[in-house]
Amino acid sequence: MATGFLGVLITVACLLVFAGSSPSWARGPLPESFADLAETLSPSVVNITTTTNVAQADGMRPIVPEGSPFEDLFRDFLDRQQNGEPRRQRRSSALGSGFLISEDGYIVTNNHVIESADEISVELFSGEMLDANIVGRDPRTDLALLKVEREDPLPFVTFGDSDAARVGEWVLAIGNPLGQGFSVSAGIVSARNRTLQGNYDDFIQTDAAINRGNSGGPLFNMDGDVIGVNTAILSPNGGSIGIGFAMSSAVVERVVMQLRNFGETRRGWLGVRIQNVDPDMAEALGRNSTDGAMVTDVPEGPARQGGMQTGDVILEFDGEVIDDTRELVRIVADTQVGKEVDVVVLRNGKEETLSVKIGLLEDEPTLAAATVDSPDDAGQPEESAILGMSVSELDDNLRDQYGLDADVRGLLVLEVESSSDAYSKGMREGDVIAEVGQESVRSPQDMNKRIEAAEAAGRNSILLLVRRDGAPRFVALNLSR
Repeated sequence: MATGFLGVLITVACLLVFAGSSPSWARGPLPESFADLAETLSPSVVNITTTTNVAQADGMRPIVPEGSPFEDLFRDFLDRQQNGEPRRQRRSSALGSGFLISEDGYIVTNNHVIESADEISVELFSGEMLDANIVGRDPRTDLALLKVEREDPLPFVTFGDSDAARVGEWVLAIGNPLGQGFSVSAGIVSARNRTLQGNYDDFIQTDAAINRGNSGGPLFNMDGDVIGVNTAILSPNGGSIGIGFAMSSAVVERVVMQLRNFGETRRGWLGVRIQNVDPDMAEALGRNSTDGAMVTDVPEGPARQGGMQTGDVILEFDGEVIDDTRELVRIVADTQVGKEVDVVVLRNGKEETLSVKIGLLEDEPTLAAATVDSPDDAGQPEESAILGMSVSELDDNLRDQYGLDADVRGLLVLEVESSSDAYSKGMREGDVIAEVGQESVRSPQDMNKRIEAAEAAGRNSILLLVRRDGAPRFVALNLSR
């Protein structure tokens, strides 16, 4: 009995010792309650109701037995529809959330909340209803800016620094889940810099409960600043399972500023197609690092005017080091239109600095095929087996067979061995190899010469510029043949 009691005392003592000597990261204060924060922030959050007028479909023609007393009635009804009488409208409603960012009534929400809406109503925390107008929308980031009019100033919140948010920190989500009205949920930052599907995505992942109707609502840090706009959930059943996504305020604040000033976004445009550098590509380029963005094509635009070329690796943009394509896209988009920037590229093993004047991104640019003068072809096209592929010179017959334009130049891939490195890297029949070792090729001999030069330089892989359906990409193939 005494031994058992002594054991309990020793256990308690050990726990006290461990508690007293716990590291600093274990002593962070836990909030006793979110009540004060929720009470302060809720008046700045709004419920959004949208109404869309939808013409009712004609549906199936009713079947009425011949001689029925209703026959004449249905015939008259259908005749009026066919003679152009307006069909009845039904009203479709949707619910979402938003938040006020100024006392004069600017409201941030998701684009998908108000898209296609004919009427937008906003309910304040007090229950007051106001009509809202769309100031601007940005489908690329799924953000929208609304405006309501009211004589008295409105409560509002400010944006915080989402880049300073740390995984594990507390966050608070306020919104209108499932049409239940103002609702608060708490959780932590589960992850940062998540990408769902867009080039400009920068999502904060959180386990704070987010459901349908929370879209467009704010995600707050413990200082009461907005660090995200609740946008999406990952769920097999449509309900919250603790994986929600909020577009970071680093993106939202810039988009909202442009929507407020111009009614639209004005993103910078460099005018290149790019891809990430993988380890094989880096080795083929004689580099130890996969940092940077490989340029796969340069259509007419700012980059071409600045002297950029296919095969360049963009290392720095306007003084910022580029880690990958995603980072480059975001930095370029945030650059002021018309600004002259220095772009450091790696070309033929040497760094060069180009000066590029940034354009305005409107629609995705259409890539124009480059025209190259071709020598006269004689006889049958030459075919050869190289690096697990059967490749051939191009002639008119092959162009017709594979649906290639007359200005396409390079080697056509006729077959790829399923056990080859080329197959595992995605090479397929119908691909066109435009460059090998960053030089144009027209014949199998050209390709073999480039491979021999790479081997003589001690390279274990070589870089191919490949086009499929007009879209270019780089592929690095191992040279073990």
